[in-house]
Amino acid sequence: MNMDLSRRSFLRLAGAGVAATSLGAMGFGKAEAAEAAHVRAFKLATMTETRNICTYCSVACGIILYSKGDLKAGETAELVHVEGDADHPTNRGTLCPKGAALKDFVKSETRATKPRYRAPGGGEWQDITWDEAFDKIARAIKDDRDANMIERNEIGTPVNRWTTAGFLAASGSTNEAAWTTYKVVRSMGMVGFDNQARV
Repeated sequence: MNMDLSRRSFLRLAGAGVAATSLGAMGFGKAEAAEAAHVRAFKLATMTETRNICTYCSVACGIILYSKGDLKAGETAELVHVEGDADHPTNRGTLCPKGAALKDFVKSETRATKPRYRAPGGGEWQDITWDEAFDKIARAIKDDRDANMIERNEIGTPVNRWTTAGFLAASGSTNEAAWTTYKVVRSMGMVGFDNQARV
């Protein structure tokens, strides 16, 4: 077999051979095998992996939620770990301190998990269903808009202004959800509108 080697190729090949022989002679091959034998399985290997978006701000970082418990078997899923999603284009796996602490937020005993209502002038909160909450909100919006909508200004120009109510949008929403929210609020004539991300 005829092999044409330049002086540079020969030196590169010889150097690689010397390095491999030296590492083997020093016992690195055995050390690597011994280390591999002690490697344990990943702690999260048996967990259910769910991708989601962080709830804190409008950056909308991707997160991965790991939970244990088989829902198909009737078990309750318990969140055990939260980490940034390395495949997400927004954050590439990084999280701010608030995002990194999401597990504590989710598991907090003081976290609101259902709608509550306190009657005007009342001192006690009572749990209500989501349907009841939506009905109350819709009723309050409709009644206030019907009573206070300004359809025309003082010179008769149509303005369709609703100035007695305001809307504060959530900063955790995506650009698409924020755009839709803006269109809905403005289509009702609401003038007072802001987003918590700006505050």
